[in-house]
Amino acid sequence: MSPGNEWSIQEIARLAGTTKRTLRHYHAIGLVTPSRIGDSGYRYYDAEALVRLQRVLLLRELGLGLPAIGAVLAGQRDDTAALRLHLEWLAHEQQRLSRQMASVARTIRELERGEKPMAEKMFDGFDHTEYKEEVERLWGTDSYRESDAWFSSLSQDQKDDFMIAAAELGADWTAAASKKVAADSEEAQALAQRHYAWLESIPGTPRTPDGRPTKEYVLWMGDTYVADDRLAQNYGGAEGAMFVRDALAVYADRKL
Repeated sequence: MSPGNEWSIQEIARLAGTTKRTLRHYHAIGLVTPSRIGDSGYRYYDAEALVRLQRVLLLRELGLGLPAIGAVLAGQRDDTAALRLHLEWLAHEQQRLSRQMASVARTIRELERGEKPMAEKMFDGFDHTEYKEEVERLWGTDSYRESDAWFSSLSQDQKDDFMIAAAELGADWTAAASKKVAADSEEAQALAQRHYAWLESIPGTPRTPDGRPTKEYVLWMGDTYVADDRLAQNYGGAEGAMFVRDALAVYADRKL
């Protein structure tokens, strides 16, 4: 522990299971501000900053994007009340994991007895891979497998860089949507171009013969952002997601 009941950025990264790069990004976008910055530029965090970081990490676990987390924290000043809500969610998650453990244990017992596991009991508590199945149905198993293998092969720093780029893009989309920018405006189309380039950087993205992401895939992604509330939060909510969808549709019609 550092003097004055503060912890260094290196200590916090280790204790929280994150990276210094992520903590620096949280500072840059105003999510978690260090209690002070030393003469050498090193960041230090006090107990108040750690409570803030805990809330950010819990909201990330809920599937919220960084812009949405910022909005939640800005509108909810009572840390104790917020943490009670997080605790409720963690209790539900604990129950789900307990069901998973019981399900796996049941399968092991049945296999050891030479019995066939009961399908309706094998998957209690498991999340359904709806996007995996939909991607494979629409774009083929190779598409999902290639993108999944690529992301799994990345180092933690590379994963952080990728997620930070996505968060920054989401924040810019959210800002444009809040200004009521038209979907066919120059600003919106510049964001659509960035979004398209981001999709293009992901191996496994369905592509045309010349190697570019297909128009159909871009339109499907736009629809998916609107259809899934969790994804919509990355763009400030339902209204922001609809703005992204509409801007991508304009871009696809013009460029693809």
